[in-house]
Amino acid sequence: MNKKDIADIRKRFKLDTDLLKINEIYNVYIQKESSEIFHEESRSFSLLDREQQELFLANFKKVLGGKLDQKLFEVKFQPQEEGQTDHTQHLLYEGLEADDSAEWQENMQQLALKMVLDKQYEKDMVVTFIRGTYFKTTKREADETEIDMRDEVFTTPFILCSMNTTELPKSSLVFDFVEKEFKSNLVTDPVIKLTSPIGGFLFPSFTDNAADIHHVLYAASKANKPDFQFIENVLNGDEIVTAEEDKAVFEEIVKAVIGDEVNSKTLANVYDEINAMLVVDEEYDDEDEETPVLDAKEMERVLKASGVKDLSTEKVERAFQQVVEDRNYEMKASHIVPSYASKSIKISTKVADIKISPQDLRYVKEVNYNGKRCLLIEVEEDTIIEGFKLIAEEELE
Repeated sequence: MNKKDIADIRKRFKLDTDLLKINEIYNVYIQKESSEIFHEESRSFSLLDREQQELFLANFKKVLGGKLDQKLFEVKFQPQEEGQTDHTQHLLYEGLEADDSAEWQENMQQLALKMVLDKQYEKDMVVTFIRGTYFKTTKREADETEIDMRDEVFTTPFILCSMNTTELPKSSLVFDFVEKEFKSNLVTDPVIKLTSPIGGFLFPSFTDNAADIHHVLYAASKANKPDFQFIENVLNGDEIVTAEEDKAVFEEIVKAVIGDEVNSKTLANVYDEINAMLVVDEEYDDEDEETPVLDAKEMERVLKASGVKDLSTEKVERAFQQVVEDRNYEMKASHIVPSYASKSIKISTKVADIKISPQDLRYVKEVNYNGKRCLLIEVEEDTIIEGFKLIAEEELE
């Protein structure tokens, strides 16, 4: 899935839309430090009152919020062993295709049991499964509240899971207007924290407007903090790499090729070259095109174009082998420089930390002034500090 696919289905989670229909909802209550289901409930989503529907729809949108490879990860299922019936891909597919609601519930129950058997949670949990249908039109209309049957529509059944913790409400003092007295509010029912899900997933993934049953979209609770144990043991998914890990690998490979020391001009050129790959990808946006990646060959091209000397194919491949033990490893370009518009590079010094956009890095230099190492930032306009214009004091010799 790409960010456009995710954004489109995410915005469909709202009341009174014909582009996404939720048929059933199955809720499971799991008590903390337990290895069994405490309570379960399955019903038609349409039978919930309107307020409950709104709360759940907002929760589902939260599950699908965040950036790809930071909070959302497309996970490939591990191969199933012959005759294996508890593989998550099998359970999700069978649940998706089930004609009978009891069969769908049974498959989701097995998934919930895999969760409680995988680990004991520190707080009471509510796991919610929904089964529905997502409709995607081939072209945008001014009014998208109804499906224009004259247009071609892609129809995809789906299952979405949301995981949420609970908490007990705090004691409070309230005023009773009937009795005209102050009294304690002794509410003891746990509150389900639907506004901050701790995980979830969407099945199937969508590729080129077609369902991809070999992948599931996993949602983490925090950016770059996926639950690897959950992915492996519950989802039966392959290993994933976060954007943060990819960027760290990139930095180590560059260091292995050119060393720890680099001038600002070369580093700025490196970021420029990678950003150019992303700009071209956006200009010629095509769902059939793959995300730009940096393999050993592309890394060699970027470094050469950036002015790095004494470079060879063997040297770059050796760096890949040294860092990740794989000459064929690929890093997504968007992981290195997500966006010039939103990305800042942090310059760390003992005195202060400075953030600057990648394209302006060439205006930063380290110089020796009066026997001291100084950071020099070339500016074309007045420097303003807390509303005060900074005056020039001395000129560098």
